[in-house]
Amino acid sequence: MADMERDLFSVAGRVACVTGASSGLGRQAALTLARRGAKVVAIARREAELAELASEGAGRIHPLAADLADRGRLAHIAQDAARAFGEPDILVNAAGVNTREHADEVTPQGWDLTLTLNLGAPFFLAQAMVPAMKGKGWGRIVNFASLQSYRAFAAGIAYGASKGAIAQMTRAMAEAWSGSGITANALGPGFFRTELTAAVFADQALAARNAAQTCIGRNGAPEDMDGPLLFLCSDASAYVTGQILMVDGGFTAK
Repeated sequence: MADMERDLFSVAGRVACVTGASSGLGRQAALTLARRGAKVVAIARREAELAELASEGAGRIHPLAADLADRGRLAHIAQDAARAFGEPDILVNAAGVNTREHADEVTPQGWDLTLTLNLGAPFFLAQAMVPAMKGKGWGRIVNFASLQSYRAFAAGIAYGASKGAIAQMTRAMAEAWSGSGITANALGPGFFRTELTAAVFADQALAARNAAQTCIGRNGAPEDMDGPLLFLCSDASAYVTGQILMVDGGFTAK
């Protein structure tokens, strides 16, 4: 009976670390986990936005201002994250950047920033947190993939390269760590209205075309990510690893 009553999707009592938590889907992820009983370390650069987020977390969200593009600081950031509530059980890598440069105009600086933040930070944070997860025999790594993990978009070569790599890195993380009880999966959002997609939604005709491309017939709302996130962060996904779950309303199905 006790097993039947167990909430497979529960994250109560877990410690989670969410990057990119000052806005968009990272912010939504931090709030969702905190409201379901997890203690959340919210990482981003902007202190004011993090403080506002923490005020909504009922004491379950600890703000940690840090620059994830500074690779030399990532191990220290992981250590700082563990001081708030203990070693994280869950890592959600939602931070990202899209410079939106055409292939002819990509600069070394833009390329390096994109790959460092979108790909390097998720890996090296995970690498720093995995030993504690191994010690517990339980861990969840959730990366953020993209439509551009599979499709080429205009002015998206650097971003697309990073998100294509995220898909493969997620599989490689699963191969490396899932034998120790740590699953590694990725969420692939479709078009959601966030700071990162502001330019897309500023063009109403383009936003409408994107909505029409989905099977469901609309673009995403932040709460559409809640269920998939909780699935990948909980015991519900215990036998799911190395997968990319597209949360795109069927955009990639057409």
